Amino acid sequence: MSKTTIVMDNGTGYTKMGYSCAGNVVPSFVIPTVIACEEKKKGHKQGDLDDLEYWIGTEAEKRRMHHTVKNPMSDGCIEDWDLMEKLWTRCIYGYLQANPEDHYMLLTEPPLNPPENREFAAEIMFETFQVPGLYIGVQAVLALIASKLSKQADKIMTGTVIDSGDGVTHIIPVVDGYVVGSCIKHIPLAGSHITGFIQQMLLDRDEPIPRVDIKSVAKKIKERYCYTVPKLDKEFSKYDNDPGKFFKKFEGVNSKTNKKYSVDIGYERFLGPEIFFNPSIFHSDYTTPLPDLVDQCIQAAPIDSRKMLYKNICMSGGSTMFKDFGKRLERDIKRIVKARQVANWDALKIEEANRKELKVKVIQHNLQRFAVWFGGCMLSQLPQFSEMVHTKAEYDDIGPRIARHNAAFSSL
Repeated sequence: MSKTTIVMDNGTGYTKMGYSCAGNVVPSFVIPTVIACEEKKKGHKQGDLDDLEYWIGTEAEKRRMHHTVKNPMSDGCIEDWDLMEKLWTRCIYGYLQANPEDHYMLLTEPPLNPPENREFAAEIMFETFQVPGLYIGVQAVLALIASKLSKQADKIMTGTVIDSGDGVTHIIPVVDGYVVGSCIKHIPLAGSHITGFIQQMLLDRDEPIPRVDIKSVAKKIKERYCYTVPKLDKEFSKYDNDPGKFFKKFEGVNSKTNKKYSVDIGYERFLGPEIFFNPSIFHSDYTTPLPDLVDQCIQAAPIDSRKMLYKNICMSGGSTMFKDFGKRLERDIKRIVKARQVANWDALKIEEANRKELKVKVIQHNLQRFAVWFGGCMLSQLPQFSEMVHTKAEYDDIGPRIARHNAAFSSL
């Protein structure tokens, strides 16, 4: 395969992009998935270059005060295709400085993405960018591929993927490289909701944070100071008994006046990630904890695959990066599984010597944050990848419907 591949992972919160080359383990660029467009006044005459007057990523974020900032995606799915085409244009020609006609393109999609979305993506890539080949990978499968580098993971393409990004958290069972669509579960809680929860706590305490900066401050607190705890009551006691040791200070600068301010960081350090395990503290309608949902997802899968689905639980996305998140998740799932097993053993009157506990393992690795992108990078470097991509010739012959299905990988 002579052509290098551009791997583009478009998420609700961030877009990760880069070239698939040996040694690349993180994307070349990570930018917010937003676009800033200038609002035109009534009677404004359309100029020749007006279509180019827009900004993406961090440049778009800087212009929130004077421009309309939009996100073309919601809950992982593309909703505004015109904005998405503009985003892809700047990503390819601006950030990557690539000629798309010289590179294969690997895009990612969420589970249960409508087939019409795949067709729209193929149409834009082949018609607008004239790419020679396109592959659209399911994020869960790519994350499972990335976990293969971990010494803890089994080298087969069966496992449960917990993908938690900025907008939504999915639990996806993958069996022999195929997603079991009927078993997919989701939690309407993710990184942006933790940020909002911390933001509300800061507002309730009336911390001296400028209103224009409070969201970015909450986000920085989440990323720098938050961690997962085994027991809430013990953690509250630690903070109450020795506040000087556990409370932190955040130093910020007002973006408008350049004046410095200081913020006390306390209980939100562990209450932020706790919404995954006790969602009732944040959401009045949704109260199912993440470990229970993982167990329900696996129990709904084919019975002959459940053993491996429990044994190979992989995490993906920035919202799974909290300290001890994997340990807490593994402990809680083990408790659920063991309680059910004990009840079954007692009901069947199985002797102690014949009782064998089901193995539960949550896989953690250093590439969790960019697991989907790295999985796509690994996949595109395989010799058989050139046979898996949909080519421009196939598109010209068959049309957009060629993108409705992809080959799955059962092993690496």
